Amino acid sequence: MPSGAESSTVQQWFVKEWALRLKQSVEAMTGEAAQVQHVVEGAEVPPDTLWWMQGFDLAPGCAVWVGAPPQVWSAIGAKVLSGAGIDDSTPEDQRSTYQEILQQAFAGLAHGLTGFAGREVNAGTGKEDSPPGRSVTVFHLSIGSGPCPVFLEWSEQIARALTPAGSPAAAPKRGESSPAASPTTPKETACETVPEGPTTRTLDLLYDVELPVSVSFGRAHLPLKEVLKLASGSIVELNRTVAEPVEIIVNNCVIARGEVVVVEGNYGVRIQQIISRHERLRTLH
Repeated sequence: MPSGAESSTVQQWFVKEWALRLKQSVEAMTGEAAQVQHVVEGAEVPPDTLWWMQGFDLAPGCAVWVGAPPQVWSAIGAKVLSGAGIDDSTPEDQRSTYQEILQQAFAGLAHGLTGFAGREVNAGTGKEDSPPGRSVTVFHLSIGSGPCPVFLEWSEQIARALTPAGSPAAAPKRGESSPAASPTTPKETACETVPEGPTTRTLDLLYDVELPVSVSFGRAHLPLKEVLKLASGSIVELNRTVAEPVEIIVNNCVIARGEVVVVEGNYGVRIQQIISRHERLRTLH
């Protein structure tokens, strides 16, 4: 069990990281600037709050719960759908759209946990589930209007897993190797597979549409005389360094950035950032 000071350090980091990831997810989905502010802990939670539980494979029992009252999740879902041209959305559409925002935020949180823990952390399949009621942290989410309450709770196993040697400083830094986690069975971890929730009627119509996906390692502008000189063995210098992320392009529009990985002998890209709607418009080819 981490000491009080160590637990406080992990908690402060976790609160800031979640606020950042939620802000990024909301801005990417709505195309509007958002503010997520940590307010207070131990506040009263309305009984009709909609809770979503998300497990992580950081360690057995690692889970996070996020809750929002009906007026909050419905307003967020309606704003996203309205921005997509759907003004007559149903409560079911708004609910599932809000949960899509949470899942994107959780994917970003998993990336942050990876950097803090020094090894890859993945988010499992989430589900609607109430938290144990240990300690609730309150945030105010603002999107072009007054603040809306969003509640957060996480399991004690997360703090323990992030302080494996009794101190946050003992956790390996990003890029350092760490011992492989011991294998766990589906019953031992909070991120077990659960049936997927209902999908929106709007998205159902689009799921079978195929889109071209490509990855851009960089670009170069050459005068025609230089292009005519190209031959086997020639090297073309691109406008991106080795350390910079590559771009994931869908239907001629950059939607994300990530790092190149190798999976069973094939190249792949691990997504690190979903870019905002405004930036996507600027990148249209």
